[in-house]
Amino acid sequence: MDLKEIQNLIKFVSNSGVAEVKLEMDDIKITIRTTLEGNAPDITYVQQAPMQQALPQAAPAQQQFAPAANTPAAPAADENSKYITIKSPIIGTFYRKPSPDKPMFVEVGTSISKGDVLCVIEAMKLFNEIESEVSGKIVKILVDDSSPVEFDQPLFLVDPS
Repeated sequence: MDLKEIQNLIKFVSNSGVAEVKLEMDDIKITIRTTLEGNAPDITYVQQAPMQQALPQAAPAQQQFAPAANTPAAPAADENSKYITIKSPIIGTFYRKPSPDKPMFVEVGTSISKGDVLCVIEAMKLFNEIESEVSGKIVKILVDDSSPVEFDQPLFLVDPS
């Protein structure tokens, strides 16, 4: 499990409202505790059995990454306030095509209607079709093909007019 997956797990747990999650795999143990008030910071313990040096390096990188991820979202929301943002309902890998030899589901400028498939997100070897909940026109695709996405991460901007 790499640092990016751990960060995604932390964000997912903090957004879910769960107070504590423990995950134990072959060589790693993770405990994530959150507070329900939201005022106190999340506490995360990561233990990796074979490599004791990886733990001190992983924790500072995680603390530096989390605040940086929250700051650019506010200006982008102001610029694109007239558009509807379609967000990822799950953590996984974002794909714009149903398979490598097929065409893209949507492109910028594509008119969509409610129920149209916009992309697929692979999570735990399952491909989940993400359908549009709005009608309109795709203005911007915010994620590159075959890249990891987080829960509630913006994927598309749609002009509803």
